[in-house]
Amino acid sequence: MIQWFETKVKYDKTLETGAVKAVPETYLVDALSFTEAEARITQEMEPYVTGEFLVTAVKKVKLDDVLYHEGGDRWYKVKMNMITIDEKTAAEKKTASLTLVQASTLEEALKVFLKSMEGVAFDYEIASVVETPLMDVFAANLGQTVADKAAKKD
Repeated sequence: MIQWFETKVKYDKTLETGAVKAVPETYLVDALSFTEAEARITQEMEPYVTGEFLVTAVKKVKLDDVLYHEGGDRWYKVKMNMITIDEKTAAEKKTASLTLVQASTLEEALKVFLKSMEGVAFDYEIASVVETPLMDVFAANLGQTVADKAAKKD
C-alpha cells in the first residue's frame, strides 16, 4: 500500500538574479516509513542542491489517488464526497476522499479530475479544489526501495 509523506526542505537556491538564498519548499514522496521518506527526498533533491540542504519536516498525508497530467506545473487537492444510501435507515452517507491532481490551473485540475471519474458507479459531489504548496511529487520505483539501492552499492 502506498503511503504518502509531505516533506519540507530548506536549501540554498540560486535565484534568477544570481543571488543565493535559503528557500523552504514542500514535496511529496511515497515511502514505507518516515525514515525512508527523509532518505527519498534527500536522494531526489541531491542533483539540484549544491549548498546546504536540510529536511525540516516529514508528515504522513492521506491521499486516495494521485492524477498526473502532462504539462501541469502545480498540484491541487480535490476533496470528493462519495454519496451512498444506508439501506436500513435510508439515510444519505458521505465518505470523503482526497485526490491530488497535477494541472496548470484550478479549472484544468477540475477537468482532469472529472475525466478520471467518468463511468464510476456511485454518486459523488466535489467539496473543494485547492492549490497546494507542493513543488513536485516523487513516486517510488515500486520494484526498488531506498534500502534496496543501498544494498546494491555495498
